[in-house]
Amino acid sequence: MNPNLRKLQPYPFEKLAKLKAGITPPQSLEHIALSIGEPKHPAPAFVKQAFADHMDGFSGYPLTKGSVELRQSIARWIERRFAARTDVETQIIPVNGTREALFAFAQAIIDPTPDALVISPNPFYQIYEGAAFLSGAEPWFMNTTADTGYLPDFSAVPESVWQRCQLIYVCSPGNPTGAVIPEAQLLQLIELADKYDFVIASDECYSELYPDEANPPLGLLQVCAKIGRNDFKRCVVFHSLSKRSNLPGMRSGFVAGDTDVLAQFLRYRTYHGCAMPPPAQIASTVAWNDETHVLENRELYRIKFDAVLKILSPVMDVKQPDAGFYLWAKTTIDDTLFTQQLFAQQNVTVLPGSYLSREAHGINPGANHVRMALVATLDECVTAAKRIRQFIESL
Repeated sequence: MNPNLRKLQPYPFEKLAKLKAGITPPQSLEHIALSIGEPKHPAPAFVKQAFADHMDGFSGYPLTKGSVELRQSIARWIERRFAARTDVETQIIPVNGTREALFAFAQAIIDPTPDALVISPNPFYQIYEGAAFLSGAEPWFMNTTADTGYLPDFSAVPESVWQRCQLIYVCSPGNPTGAVIPEAQLLQLIELADKYDFVIASDECYSELYPDEANPPLGLLQVCAKIGRNDFKRCVVFHSLSKRSNLPGMRSGFVAGDTDVLAQFLRYRTYHGCAMPPPAQIASTVAWNDETHVLENRELYRIKFDAVLKILSPVMDVKQPDAGFYLWAKTTIDDTLFTQQLFAQQNVTVLPGSYLSREAHGINPGANHVRMALVATLDECVTAAKRIRQFIESL
């Protein structure tokens, strides 16, 4: 067996299940889960219809590169959303969701030398760490705390680390914090990538969930376009329909950016055998072409954030995030104890922040935080918020 498999830690939800094991919450209270970031808003009917109308596509093998129509729809969306022009033949690859692509990307990029490093934010999406280990590299974590605005501080990374870095994952808007990396920091990161010759993998799957229509989150390709870096050298972004269009089960997204990097990633993927099924490609095409359903989706989240924050803000250190559908809230007691007791007393499940982080540089930056995903219905989110407030007031 691959010895690097032994380095993989249990997934956060495995730890959460053990934390809740043996606890019987009040049966009079219906369970409300705020722990998993799985969109629950209805999938767009026209996307489902497009999928159903093209079921005969299952009779043929799909292209790993994806259909021209899908890549064109993605390119148009990138230009509308980020004012960046991409070549549909060389700078876009459809993928089966960002999770699959983020993991596979490291396997294609990393040269497994003894000193290979993959840099990641901390807290983080656990795929980054697993991808690093299984590519033969070592992860190195940038703590994102309240002191840094929950953003990575690239200036605090030692030069010796940059010298070993082959790949850096950034997540903007961040999971779990919702923080958006500003233009100046992205420019700094691009300069560092040029100086030390590493690839930037920007996970932007929450980019379409934001509170202010006049202030959408910045993207890496957008910054590249602003400075005339139209080859997107060393810059690659990952986007998904899961959150934007409430289609987590369709497993559809794309990777876009550096032509040379994507040529090698496509070569890897032809062996990997991960082409998107033709009906999903057609359904994805119509999804990327439409913004009306995305506007409606954002409004549903705005309503939930407003309602929940009105209830929780008086008793909890929690604020509206820059983007995304998570609340990253501070706790006055240990985050695992908070999670366990909240479930035991109120039958509400949240996720301990320490489960999303690693001990690094003397701290676990997720400690004394919980992540709450506002993916349930408005009524469920409001009910959960009232129960959480009642629990906090009882402490």
